[in-house]
Amino acid sequence: MPLAARVRPRTLDEILGQEHLLAPGRALRRALEADRVPSMVLWGPPGSGKTTLAEVIARLTRSRFVAMSAVTAGVADLRKVIDEARRVPDQRTILFIDEVHRWNKAQQDAVLPHAENGTVTLIGATTENPSFEVNAALLSRVRVFTLRALGDAEIELIVRRALDDAERGLGSRQLELDPTALRHLVERANGDARVALNALELAADAVEAVGASVIDLASIEDAVQQRALLYDKAGDAHYDTISAFIKSVRGSDPDASVYWLARMLESGEDLMFIARRLVILAGEDVGLADPQALAIAVAAQQAAHFVGMPEAMFPLAEATLYLATAPKSNSVGRAYSSAMDAVRETRNDPVPLHLRNAVTGLMRGLGYGRDYRYSHDYAEEDAQRWSQRYLPDNVAGRRFYQPGAQGFEASEIAQRLARIRSLGGRAHALDAGDSMNLEIDTSSPAQRSNAAIDETPPGDVDGGGRARALDGDDASNQSLDSPSPADGSNAAREPHASAEPARSEADGAPRNGDER
Repeated sequence: MPLAARVRPRTLDEILGQEHLLAPGRALRRALEADRVPSMVLWGPPGSGKTTLAEVIARLTRSRFVAMSAVTAGVADLRKVIDEARRVPDQRTILFIDEVHRWNKAQQDAVLPHAENGTVTLIGATTENPSFEVNAALLSRVRVFTLRALGDAEIELIVRRALDDAERGLGSRQLELDPTALRHLVERANGDARVALNALELAADAVEAVGASVIDLASIEDAVQQRALLYDKAGDAHYDTISAFIKSVRGSDPDASVYWLARMLESGEDLMFIARRLVILAGEDVGLADPQALAIAVAAQQAAHFVGMPEAMFPLAEATLYLATAPKSNSVGRAYSSAMDAVRETRNDPVPLHLRNAVTGLMRGLGYGRDYRYSHDYAEEDAQRWSQRYLPDNVAGRRFYQPGAQGFEASEIAQRLARIRSLGGRAHALDAGDSMNLEIDTSSPAQRSNAAIDETPPGDVDGGGRARALDGDDASNQSLDSPSPADGSNAAREPHASAEPARSEADGAPRNGDER
């Protein structure tokens, strides 16, 4: 019998690391000592003592105790247990199902009525989150008790007990464990008592085979080999680790970010899963504060796909560190969410006529494309270039995008957008006939820039407001009487005829997507 099985605790007091459940006075301990065992699911990481606790319960209770593994047992085995339980109605039957998450929905449903009517008391053990792996109907009829991973102190005590126990452990073999080897063994066990005991037994056998009596560091290293990382590609460890990775990058901690990346890669995580998260992070959390971040994330995905492991760690680590140290902005997500809310909460008005593509004569006759201003026909400082309305009337003036205060977005985008909105607002005021009632703005350029990105004031549906007279040198460059582009004719404000793609005049001709 393996050492881990021989030294398994036999009483509640011998179980380590689960004081939150089994300390004197705790509800579960009182129930077990009174032999009032409830139906329960024991949830915890490997080596935390789930099966051990079930075996201790079997010793404590006066009930009939039947154990099975969901890996090898099925509904037919369950029926046999139920039939036997019915033949001894005066004695309660406790059914322990190890790895209960391995049973599918139909198999879990099979045990449900018998646990509900008291034919059996169910104890299930699982390493997976019961919220996802155990049927809701069954979960509602049991108590879930969470076992914690063992700490280093508990692992060390378990190892020392096994080394000193002459009856069930290695005490009769008179072996010593080097302190350095003990520390290495505890660290490599990673909270799993079974891993520690199996490695200890293997090292002890190797030492005795050469006639030695001291288990040194080399023996433990050879026995442990590589630590078995607590990770799976579909369970809690998978989602918890990627969550830690995402939050570390978002929180601009490059050290934590690259650590969680290494945890995933060393555990065999899918490269493309990590790469997809980096691409999402670049758009969601860095955004326009550093537009280059998205290009780097996409390049890392392509490089990782191209070279594979182990070299894929280089582009993935580079992208991770770049994103972690980049300025952050979530303005892209906020803008889209705001626009999405407007789409869902307001009526979907038709596309304004001047924005529609006039492909046929009928469409032009209906006003499609009329008064559309082709932006490139206007100078950068011409307010008319920025005054055209692009939103439907029912959401005109709504501000969905507000630049963030970090990086490129603050230094470049915010300033440019403030200028555009200011020029557009001036042109709207002129179009409304307010050119004779201009307000003189004595604020500084910085104050005007900040004001330009504020929310539209109530009633100012066109997002502009009254035109403001410019002070200083801007007045000469941004005259309210903006010169006409090109030759100054009115025709210059309409799209160039030469730029129009060839179109059929027949009604119903296919649309041409090359409009300007």
